[in-house]
Amino acid sequence: MPEKIKAIDCMYYVATREFMEKWDRAKQGELECRMEKAIGGLPRYNSIDEMLRLMDGAGVEKVFITQCKMWSYWRKWMYMDTQLEEVLQYTEAHPHRFVGLAGYNPFRIKESLREIEIAVKEHGFKGVYVHIYGFDIPLNDAKMYPLYSKCVELDVPVQMQVGHVLEAMPSDGGRPIYLDRIACDFPDLKIVGAHTGWPWVDELISICYKWENVWFGVDAWSPKYLSPQIIQFINSRLGRDRCIWGTNGLPWEENLRQLDDLKLKDEVKHRLLRENAVALFKLD
Repeated sequence: MPEKIKAIDCMYYVATREFMEKWDRAKQGELECRMEKAIGGLPRYNSIDEMLRLMDGAGVEKVFITQCKMWSYWRKWMYMDTQLEEVLQYTEAHPHRFVGLAGYNPFRIKESLREIEIAVKEHGFKGVYVHIYGFDIPLNDAKMYPLYSKCVELDVPVQMQVGHVLEAMPSDGGRPIYLDRIACDFPDLKIVGAHTGWPWVDELISICYKWENVWFGVDAWSPKYLSPQIIQFINSRLGRDRCIWGTNGLPWEENLRQLDDLKLKDEVKHRLLRENAVALFKLD
């Protein structure tokens, strides 16, 4: 039997019960997120130790915790405002198991860039995560360019949700095609288009074909629901080096079982679940 892969989940959130209860209260008055109806919402754990036990049981070695900044399109306030300290409770207590991704608020550029520099230089965060939709600007908006410049300066990737969004926000600001202009203007910027880009999957694949500095995030979907062109891209000569895996909070064990059912080649699966993330984010 082939050796079990020590998987790296590149897309997760702060999942303490306290944080999620605060998020529950913040969502009052918003339209119900489709994720709430489909899977009951994001996971919440009584302790980080409980989360680690589930990771160990599924064979997941590391999980990326995002400092997600989510603006309310309806009510115009930061109704998911993950603080640096809320990510540090994972990365400082278990630095070999959790990886931090800093957040960005395009309405508070100076403050955000200062905090990103602190997160990367002082706390070892490996990149930045962007949830653009509620801000109601496209990913290639001028307010985003200071972030991209800072990521080039710090030599860290920026991971951005692309495709539709399940919250009550317009989806068009996250069209994958916007990554084309970003990659053109920042050829040294490492870009991850997270969440597969659905329903504009072909846009994201085309950007990855065109630009060597763009990666494809295979996350937020159960593998059994992945579009055929995604599976084809994962298996392609180019895609096998440019796809990274994550769950966005979906159960690890079931997600990995469904991935096994796709019958990917061992080399391809190893790259998807581990090697590509290690190389992209410079993980020791």
